[in-house]
Amino acid sequence: MTIPLVGSEIAVRGGFDLAAAARFLTGFGPAGRPEAEAEPGALRVAFPLDGQWTPMGAVLRQRSPGEVAVEVHGPAEHTDAVVAQVRRMCSLDVDGTAFPDAGHRDPVVSLLQGLHPGLRPVLFSSPYEAACWAVLSHRVWMTQAVRLRRRLTERHGTEVDVGGVTLASFPPPAVLAKLEYLPGLTGRKVQWLRGIAEAAAAGVLDAAALRAKPPEEALKELQLLPGIGRFSAELILIRGAGHPDVFPRGESRLHEIMRDAYHLPDAEVGELTEIAEAWAPFRSWVSFLFRVEGEARMRESR
Repeated sequence: MTIPLVGSEIAVRGGFDLAAAARFLTGFGPAGRPEAEAEPGALRVAFPLDGQWTPMGAVLRQRSPGEVAVEVHGPAEHTDAVVAQVRRMCSLDVDGTAFPDAGHRDPVVSLLQGLHPGLRPVLFSSPYEAACWAVLSHRVWMTQAVRLRRRLTERHGTEVDVGGVTLASFPPPAVLAKLEYLPGLTGRKVQWLRGIAEAAAAGVLDAAALRAKPPEEALKELQLLPGIGRFSAELILIRGAGHPDVFPRGESRLHEIMRDAYHLPDAEVGELTEIAEAWAPFRSWVSFLFRVEGEARMRESR
């Protein structure tokens, strides 16, 4: 069957650098990205379409500071939905015009913004995929979780031709709901994945619905999912649904990076939360930059 190729554009409000997003994904293990991008400056992605779960592909290219072109690979009737999904994945569904103001209020944030110009949070393709990653990565080393994700995708996902590059699309909920075994994955985690898949199929993990609720309410609801605690719920809401203004109270690694940046070695989470109030309405975005810079410093020190 010939799959039509169609395109569209995303208007960008505020600073954004697609090449920076592509570089981040190349080094982000949970994304399952190839080591090098086939087309410098472009970003290729494959994923199950939210709600319908059809495997789709897209190529993003930044034509100008204010516009990103989207080349959609898949049935034409899904074009608008694919564009909306990649728009959220790159945090382009948020007007970032006022993001520099967070740096004006906090010199530490200003330094981060200067080190990573145009870098916005790069998200999982959906809250569903973020929740699955939370299960796969629970209490194991990152490298082990990455191998599990790759194994799961290779065995149960779908290969998609995205502009001449074959990418693997994450397994849809209907497939994971029937999962019985995956080498290296405990039986309890298999059960959790099935429960996440059932919740996604039932619409519980809808990104727009999660973002429309007060954050604490959404986090409490997410913690009702199997295997999902506070840390994982924040991951789903921030890096899956793309909420731009949530400070992760359960992310100890972020807190350590902040203590070092602000020279507050004994600061409690409450004090760090107060510091983060100056970042609103972009607390998720600033937290993302702290993590990116923290990981970069860690690599340099090795």
